[in-house]
Amino acid sequence: MGRRLGPLLVLCASLLATTLPGTPATAAAGAEDVATARSPRPLGQVIPAPASVRERGEPYTIGPRTAIRVPGATKDVRQVAEHLAELLRPATGYRLPVTTRAGSDGIQLRLGGHRTLGAEGYRLDVGERAVKLSAREPAGLFHGVQTLRQLLPAAVEARSEQPGPWRIAGGTITDTPRYAYRGAMLDVSRHFFPVPAVKRYIDQLALYKINTLHLHLSDDQGWRIAIDSWPRLATYGGGTEVGGGPGGHYTKADYREIVRYASARHLTVVPEIDMPGHTNAALASYAELNCDGVAPPRYTGIEVGFSSLCVPLERTYDFVDDVLRELAALTPGPYIHIGGDEAHSTSHEDYVTFMRRVQPVVAKYGKKAIGWHQITAAPARGTVAQYWGYDQTGAEERAQVAEAARRGTKLVLSPADRAYLDMKYDKDTPLGLSWAGYVPVQRSYDWDPGDYLAGVPERAVLGVEAPLWSETIATSTQLEYLAFPRLPGVAELGWSLPATHGWEGYRERLAQQGPRWELMGVNYYRSPQVDWPG
Repeated sequence: MGRRLGPLLVLCASLLATTLPGTPATAAAGAEDVATARSPRPLGQVIPAPASVRERGEPYTIGPRTAIRVPGATKDVRQVAEHLAELLRPATGYRLPVTTRAGSDGIQLRLGGHRTLGAEGYRLDVGERAVKLSAREPAGLFHGVQTLRQLLPAAVEARSEQPGPWRIAGGTITDTPRYAYRGAMLDVSRHFFPVPAVKRYIDQLALYKINTLHLHLSDDQGWRIAIDSWPRLATYGGGTEVGGGPGGHYTKADYREIVRYASARHLTVVPEIDMPGHTNAALASYAELNCDGVAPPRYTGIEVGFSSLCVPLERTYDFVDDVLRELAALTPGPYIHIGGDEAHSTSHEDYVTFMRRVQPVVAKYGKKAIGWHQITAAPARGTVAQYWGYDQTGAEERAQVAEAARRGTKLVLSPADRAYLDMKYDKDTPLGLSWAGYVPVQRSYDWDPGDYLAGVPERAVLGVEAPLWSETIATSTQLEYLAFPRLPGVAELGWSLPATHGWEGYRERLAQQGPRWELMGVNYYRSPQVDWPG
């Protein structure tokens, strides 16, 4: 995860919870929809950019007699259809019944298509009589629904009836993702985010075909997941946060609900327990985990690198085993993230010893380990390394990552000076940090994961992730100000082919998202690099 911090005012940004610059009312949305009423949005004007677009024929208009047809549908397909209907009904005012009756009209969802669509790809065919969405798996149908959603006027996001018309340009989109892993991370440890806030973020991620939610569940400032065998981790270790607030934690039922909600939107949850560093909340909760047997006080600042589990202590591995066992039982996805960054209080020898003992524990419980890229000092077979370096990262460290990649370690790329959403846009940004430099919108988009790290073969890149650390944010309003408009760009880098990338074209498509966000209530930053409508 990482950061290099000097002394900072811990509370200053938290006090900005209700004082951020807001977005304008719906004037821009109205202007955008007037233009769209004249002609439907071109098929390629969505984020992420589709792999193949062929415009032809007449548009389709959603009307009061439109039905959503899912003949022979499985439960998963019907769930996608119901999701589409729930998105469209408020603004259109139409019933949009979901029916298993076959027909040649309406919006049709079905499983099938060429095997090259893979697990997440889709094909969208739009004609005057019908919209036909096909995919080999329900995830592909869901992603196609997000494309269909963006092709409609922004007013479709309104929760009250709007005048329309609801037109979709004629033609065909065939679309598949570049990378299998397209993630966003939310740090719920520095500041705790309750379940409704996490769900809100999941919905925003799904719009841009993000398929992984990485939850940073433990750090020096707070432990956020209930562990039955070590109950004080949550009840005591979770009882504070940056600035001294009350903190909080997820019960197991809370965590299951987050997993369920994400799964319904085709996101996999990756839980992270950071270790051996970033562990003060755990050490404060249980004196027996400390080498000297003395529990430190809970911590509410934002410095890093001062805590470490006691590597020689056998009780440490009882603790790790218990935590990973319970977390694996709660997590249907394939990964558990074990942190591994900024272990400055752990010697190199102890770090290697610790990681060599812990990675097999993850495998014992049927999961694959992910670790921050320092884990490339001792990666087990199958472990994924998450690269968070930036321009100032040393050549030796980069070489270690590249060597591990050449030997088979897969990488998730999250360069801090490109993909970290908590970096300030510029010197005047009221939230965020700047230890990796300022990250304006263009910089966050204008890089290629396939050739970003010298010496790393493209086949080693599993995907990308946009982390959002919460030292300076405590509300959804603040979260959105840092995530938008940068998040969609990272999503596009993960989904779209390099040939579709280009700042000038992207910034036009990004500008069109502004009216949509306003109607969704998203508090986005109106970057001067983008010509927003209105």
